[in-house]
Amino acid sequence: MGFSVTFWGTRGSIPTPGTSTQKFGGDTSCVELRVGETVLICDAGTGLRKLGVELMRRSSPVVAHLFLSHPHWDHIQGFPFFAPVYTPTTLLHVHCVADGQERLRDLLSGQMKGDYFPVQFSDLGARIEQRDLLPGPNPIDEVTVRTMRLEHPGTSFGFAFEHEGVKVVYATDNEIDLTFPDPDQVQNDLEAPRPVPEALVDFVRGADLLIADGQYTDEEYPEKIGWGHARATTLVDLAVRAAVKQLAIFHHDPMQSDELVEAKVETCLARARRLGGKLEIFGAREGFELRID
Repeated sequence: MGFSVTFWGTRGSIPTPGTSTQKFGGDTSCVELRVGETVLICDAGTGLRKLGVELMRRSSPVVAHLFLSHPHWDHIQGFPFFAPVYTPTTLLHVHCVADGQERLRDLLSGQMKGDYFPVQFSDLGARIEQRDLLPGPNPIDEVTVRTMRLEHPGTSFGFAFEHEGVKVVYATDNEIDLTFPDPDQVQNDLEAPRPVPEALVDFVRGADLLIADGQYTDEEYPEKIGWGHARATTLVDLAVRAAVKQLAIFHHDPMQSDELVEAKVETCLARARRLGGKLEIFGAREGFELRID
């Protein structure tokens, strides 16, 4: 059956509406995966608002599974504007990694306190259930979900979704470069292959689609070390090593216009050719939907 994947928000850090971001979009992180009637939502950035409208149009009642990589604002700020949570017939499963995200429901409700928002979490009409994701495979309907801790301030988690031999990985907010034994050496020789962590290679290995944080260019990264995001070119090395089929560069920097994102993608395509990988690369953009069978 495979997956249908739709990008509802692709921007990192803060929403960036405007004429310079019309192609790739200005809403923050939100990706929908569908397998039959099963709806899987990765992150609740501002793109979640548009997804909510579509889900209400598409079916009733709404049943969905929400996976939060971490609770930084650009990954949760769309939740109060997600129309299905105001409807009593909605069932929303919020999936949390058991060893580090027990407070996610508290954080979702915290941004809806009276000082910040006019509607309280307790006033929502939907049935909202928290479910723990355990180490190893987690079955959700006909999909198997695995998790991995990523390199990000305060911790972020990646998710690998598998169904009938098809694999989609969502791994945003991950500073792969910070895991290098000698980051300075890599910076001095940008053309050399990069020592991506074996555990991360194993996690994404063979993915039909890898959606991953490639916020920075090689030129931008030296001033952003420790901020929790990767260079897009480093994603290429990871994807080639792991025999990934398609790479979606995601979490675009708020200062990057459509033209700069396109240039970032072209640089990544050139690097993939040099490394000899059979890798398709594209910049994640709002409204783009693809089918992976």
